[in-house]
Amino acid sequence: MSEWFIYRGTGGPDPDKIDDLPDPPPWRHFDVPAVPYEVPPLDSSSSRRLGARRVPLPVQDDDTLELINAALYLRRPLLVTGPPGAGKSTLAHSIAYELALGRVLEWPIVSRSELKDGLYTYDAIGRLQDAQLDRAHVPGETDGDTSAHGTRSSDIGRYLKLGPLGTALIAAERPRVLLIDELDKSDIDLPNDLLNVLEEGRFGIPELERIADRPGFETVEILTDDGRRVPVTNGQVRCRAFPFVVMTSNREREFPAPLLRRCIPLDLEAPRDQRLAALVQAHFGAGSYEDNHDIVDQFTEAETDGALRPTDQLLNAIFLAQHAARDASRDPAAQRADIAQLLMQPLDRGPR
Repeated sequence: MSEWFIYRGTGGPDPDKIDDLPDPPPWRHFDVPAVPYEVPPLDSSSSRRLGARRVPLPVQDDDTLELINAALYLRRPLLVTGPPGAGKSTLAHSIAYELALGRVLEWPIVSRSELKDGLYTYDAIGRLQDAQLDRAHVPGETDGDTSAHGTRSSDIGRYLKLGPLGTALIAAERPRVLLIDELDKSDIDLPNDLLNVLEEGRFGIPELERIADRPGFETVEILTDDGRRVPVTNGQVRCRAFPFVVMTSNREREFPAPLLRRCIPLDLEAPRDQRLAALVQAHFGAGSYEDNHDIVDQFTEAETDGALRPTDQLLNAIFLAQHAARDASRDPAAQRADIAQLLMQPLDRGPR
């Protein structure tokens, strides 16, 4: 394994390794003061994907590790393509776990997703309703007065919330991990809309920029995707350590060249051999790969027809084979084979 690797893909934690990451290249340096912000730890979303057990087996091959570490060094997004079930989204959680970068910020993309959804939301209707209630309870109060909810500067912050992309760009000391999942499902404009934010590492909140020159409104605390509050000055959210961005695609569409040139491309194949063994043992414990080799062999042999079979099916088959009621009148090996055949059906029902 190369000595320059920061992320080594060992499946175990190495929280001090991120401190060995050198300064970014000059064109990716963001000279912004850090803000006080306590990043929350990994949550159940990561444990579901990574499994509860850690095994001393490589979870990535060397070629994949080189591209991941290139993205870390260059502070560029990682564009991960591959078939469903190849572990594209799991990769983001593996990096966050190994390097102790905290909870993964997740932005699942649908056809209606817009850039603003990932940056922030503003509840203007809720603010108007609260202002009306305040005036009803305090005769003579105007919209600009101090209310029972706090000062003028904190009032608007109660109705603003950073999205996953906006939270990733907070000026924290360490980079956050952001998963932009299934970008290929987006509207045609979203990949182009992302360009400026990913290049500049900042964005403005117009609702705060308009009032930033008023006394008491220079800095406003707003809610983050983590459910915590962070100060925003002059209506600008700017990063200090560029987040590690993992954008995934199921190869359902092509992306524009301007986006591609800003990313490190990674074509991730389905896990096999040691990677597959690490996946099975992470979820079912040491020795489970050998104990379920009959189902694993059935899964890998079935792929010779060229059909698409995600690894989720393998995990489902192993789990059900371990817990399904045993029929004493049937051969256990035959029953396991039937369960595997039942669950491991091709997604596309034909060769690719």
